[in-house]
Amino acid sequence: MSRIWKSNVLIEELNNRSTGTMGEVLDIRLTTIGDDYLQATMPVNSATKQPYGLLHGGASAALAETVGSVASSLCINADKQICVGIEINCNHIRGKKNGVVTATVKPLHIGASTHVWDIKITDERDKLICVSRLTVAVLKKPS
Repeated sequence: MSRIWKSNVLIEELNNRSTGTMGEVLDIRLTTIGDDYLQATMPVNSATKQPYGLLHGGASAALAETVGSVASSLCINADKQICVGIEINCNHIRGKKNGVVTATVKPLHIGASTHVWDIKITDERDKLICVSRLTVAVLKKPS
């Protein structure tokens, strides 16, 4: 697939946008920008675990929505548009007790009013932890 991004930004700039957000609290870090995908990592630690000591499904959903929303933000005219998540689902495939997970987002549909993203979250051995689909609405920027 050819390059899909309308914006040329550096990873450092994207990571700086997470200051004061859930992404910062969960230590979600964008790591890779490809022509048609983004990757981000998140540690499995006390902030992202549930009481049984496993990666919390909500933390996986937050990682998926974060990387998908960033992807959408790079596909719009930021001077005239905003993008907001309208639906997310997650299938939790495998538990994870520690380490780092990586989310990879790729487009399923990039339209004028909606984007649909496929997000796979894997562990350090590339084992699938969670698969997610995010739908994003593209809206006119409020004046």
